[in-house]
Amino acid sequence: MSAYDPAGDIRTAHLMADAARAAILPHFRAPLDVENKLDAGFDPVTVADRASEEAMRAVLARHAPDDGILGEEFGETAGTNGRRWVLDPIDGTRAFISGLPTWTVLIALEREGRPAVGVIDQPHIGERFLGWPGGAVLSHGGEDRPLRTRGTRSLDTAILSTTDANLFADAEAEAFEQVRRKARLCRFGYDAYAYAMLAGGGVDLVIESGLQVYDVQAFIPVIEGAGGVVTDWSGGDASGGGQVVAAASRELLDAVLPLLAPAAAR
Repeated sequence: MSAYDPAGDIRTAHLMADAARAAILPHFRAPLDVENKLDAGFDPVTVADRASEEAMRAVLARHAPDDGILGEEFGETAGTNGRRWVLDPIDGTRAFISGLPTWTVLIALEREGRPAVGVIDQPHIGERFLGWPGGAVLSHGGEDRPLRTRGTRSLDTAILSTTDANLFADAEAEAFEQVRRKARLCRFGYDAYAYAMLAGGGVDLVIESGLQVYDVQAFIPVIEGAGGVVTDWSGGDASGGGQVVAAASRELLDAVLPLLAPAAAR
């Protein structure tokens, strides 16, 4: 089998991210109706979420019609070639409706069951984090800058992040607290933007649970391309979602996994 050349897929991913930006930005910090997808609890969705995914699907219909698609808002469309694009049209809709610029558009191409190309795009700030096998860049202001994690190895010097202080319960909460107590600093509330900051050398460690496949696929190539590592709480493949830990180095991951092990899904 010939080596994978991601150039064409990267071009398609850029087109999708551009289309999503154009669809979303008119709605950000503007009057907006918010629907709740849950009967119990709150899982918001807006016209911007749907417009974003529709715009990306339209790009794929033109440029990759044989590829499958899995999107948060419109489900799965089967492909014919074993490839699949995994889309989260707005990751962090709670931040979006609050006017906070920490939401992102997540785009991943899955090949042979693993994400090969990933994009974390923040349209309001204009930052686009892109990863592929062997590399990652931040595109901003017309320039591309290579991404590298800080390479932090010890937990006591690490900056930790998770989306919500109330994300965990019971054994998961106890395990996370063990990590938080040992970390130098903990920040909450950044959704997938925290993973972008890990790839960019800010955050060192992100720990989360209850994630869906469209929540995780995009940031895996970005972090791995920047020299980091992503696994589940047992050290296995995290590309299917669930419990996820992303670290700036293998040594840092190895320091954290024993603390998470008591609550790791079996």
